[in-house]
Amino acid sequence: MVHTFRTELTWELLQALSRVDRFAGEWASIERREGRSLKHLKSIATIQSVGASTRIEGSRLDDTAVDALLAQFDITKLEDRDQQEVAGYFEALDTISEAYADIRIGESELKHLHKLTLQYSIKDAWHRGGYKQRSNAVEATLPDGSRSVVFTTTPPGVETEDAMRALVTWYGQSDAVHPLVRVAAFCYEFVTIHPFQDGNGRLSRLLATLLLLQQGYPWVQYVSFEHEIERRKSEYYRVLRTCQAQRPGEDIGPWLHFFLDCLVVMMEKLRAKLRVQGAVTGLNERQRNILRYVQSHAGAQAGGIAASLSVPLPTVKKDLDALVRSGALLRAGTGRGTRYAAP
Repeated sequence: MVHTFRTELTWELLQALSRVDRFAGEWASIERREGRSLKHLKSIATIQSVGASTRIEGSRLDDTAVDALLAQFDITKLEDRDQQEVAGYFEALDTISEAYADIRIGESELKHLHKLTLQYSIKDAWHRGGYKQRSNAVEATLPDGSRSVVFTTTPPGVETEDAMRALVTWYGQSDAVHPLVRVAAFCYEFVTIHPFQDGNGRLSRLLATLLLLQQGYPWVQYVSFEHEIERRKSEYYRVLRTCQAQRPGEDIGPWLHFFLDCLVVMMEKLRAKLRVQGAVTGLNERQRNILRYVQSHAGAQAGGIAASLSVPLPTVKKDLDALVRSGALLRAGTGRGTRYAAP
């Protein structure tokens, strides 16, 4: 069975669409002005995206561990499933970043991206690159490590095949739909179908980035969509459950609100990061190193920074104070529990 959904473009949704589109219109001039800074921001966003998307699915690797793994990447030394999933997600994201303009949105291409994402995962070797053979369901990993069913999905076999064929056909013929609505609707329907045995959540987030890049929103490479989803993980699952519970013919308005709000928040975070990068020109090399370290290690503490960069602790504390005052860093906690992060 092929399902349909509906939505109403409210004033709130239209405002969000307008805000994101205005920023997209500004991006060409920002890109020319901030060219050198963007390379560093993209590197940070990549680590955050890989770490966040795999953690949503149960990985235990923090961004520091992800950074270390990718810095010394060796496919012969992937010791466990977490490392295998991180490596696969990184390569899929890198492929999208380098070749998004040439990737057609068709069933064979989606299967290839799925295979690429799970290429190092030994347990997934039997099903990667092919539609599911068994019933599956969207599950959330709870804080205690247990899993809870979020919603049921399209049955395997003919129903999944028909639903995916209908989805890619609709996407290819929906030029009249606003591109952001088109992307959000595609991602919602993909997750709801859950066409592959495993890896659907990860692939849906990769597809969001791919489709946004193709639709003319290149700035999404420089701030992590996956990190925002992870930050709002409970809301993410709640919205999906709310919409899917009405299936078929559901109103996906709540999902559109969530998706667009994520983009608006990401946009403002990127603006803040760019302001910080502008302030960096007045910093000395030691302060730049501290700033770069904290940007790559959210929640860093003064002692860890001092040890990692071989800078005396009193000097690090003084520089951190200056970076906080300038708005380049945020400070949380007091005393020995004080931690620092980029805006």
